[in-house]
Amino acid sequence: MTVVLTNDDGIDAPGLLALQRALDQKCVIVAPQQPYSGCSHQVTSDRPISVERRSPHAFAVGGTPADCTRLALRHLCPEGSLVLSGVNAGGNLGADIYVSGTVAAVREAALHRVPGIAFSQYKRRGLEIDWEMSTRLVRLVLDRLLNARTLPGTFWNVNLPHLEPGAPDPTLVFCPLCTQPLPTDYRIEGDTFIYAGNYNQRQRDTGADVDVCFAGNIAITQLRLWEG
Repeated sequence: MTVVLTNDDGIDAPGLLALQRALDQKCVIVAPQQPYSGCSHQVTSDRPISVERRSPHAFAVGGTPADCTRLALRHLCPEGSLVLSGVNAGGNLGADIYVSGTVAAVREAALHRVPGIAFSQYKRRGLEIDWEMSTRLVRLVLDRLLNARTLPGTFWNVNLPHLEPGAPDPTLVFCPLCTQPLPTDYRIEGDTFIYAGNYNQRQRDTGADVDVCFAGNIAITQLRLWEG
């Protein structure tokens, strides 16, 4: 198996290194040169896309996460048989999947009938991310999902909880997406509106991914591109 690694935080992000450390097999990194958080499934077709070769198995792309997946599977690593995206510094839960570049990278893989898993690390205010712990949790998930059946047109979205140091391993919970909207609070200053939503206080459906992750467990959701 040849694994393609990408993200939306940029090729130098600590979460990408955490993801790479979780693997014990060949991987090729094809990730954006700069952060593209919140870019959704944006692709580049109106200008050239630069590609900088960082090492024999690492490419920094002057484009979006979806661009990275396209270039990887078509040109840079056509033998890629699995795309892993992340680990994003921040959750991608419920409605987040529609704006997330992290998730878009594996959605693009699914369009090409290549399986993919998006990993995100939920962040609690006032607590630094322990990337070594994130690596350990990613390994737990990979041990489970790499043996799970992935149908064409489907992919996985995984959110890791933000645990206190020394906390026991969380439970892996397969759950649906939360259907609640993101907070839409804004602060008005003159004729401008400044987003002031509190992510940590967002509404949640009982038993869905937001509820599961906020409760300290690993939320695993299988997403589908089309019905049938």
